[in-house]
Amino acid sequence: MALRIGLTGGIGSGKSTVAAMLVEQGAALIDADAISRACTAAGGAALPAIAREFGPQLIAADGALDRAAMRELVFRDPGARQRLEAIVHPLVGAETERQARQALAQGRRLLVFDVPLLVESIERWRQRVDRIVVVDCEPETQIARVMARNQLPRAQVEQILAAQASRAQRLAVADAVIFNGADVTLQALRAQVRQLVDAFGI
Repeated sequence: MALRIGLTGGIGSGKSTVAAMLVEQGAALIDADAISRACTAAGGAALPAIAREFGPQLIAADGALDRAAMRELVFRDPGARQRLEAIVHPLVGAETERQARQALAQGRRLLVFDVPLLVESIERWRQRVDRIVVVDCEPETQIARVMARNQLPRAQVEQILAAQASRAQRLAVADAVIFNGADVTLQALRAQVRQLVDAFGI
């Protein structure tokens, strides 16, 4: 019987690093964010419906979703986010399930669904995964990492954090927590990942 883990964490928490370490332990990684981006890239499955719903001006010259224009629209019209999600989420759900079936057919015993906004869509994910694992760190560490990585000003990073679920909200839904604070080395992080896999009996 395969175990399905929902992996989440705020921006700058190190979630992608933990996901890569789980793959090292034999997990099949199903990246919901990558699937979502593919749906709205040039030739993506979501584009015809987006053009119908929002107008062709939301499609950039390269044939992909114009993300800057969509961000602006969502800022002006909060309902636009729900309309976009109503198009993209079912497509992401179908593709994640297709990839999960493929992994199961290959005999994988651990499926990791990497979902940045899992807490924001907890109703949908709670019944699709067996355990929720949260990669956690102090908000100040998140801010420092994202400022360094993305070369963004502090105010912009704080804005991104404010738009995501809070640390308390993530921890409230966690079945297991991997702590990746400022002082945690890669070696210590890898040890936590191994302990997690052992605890789940995989």
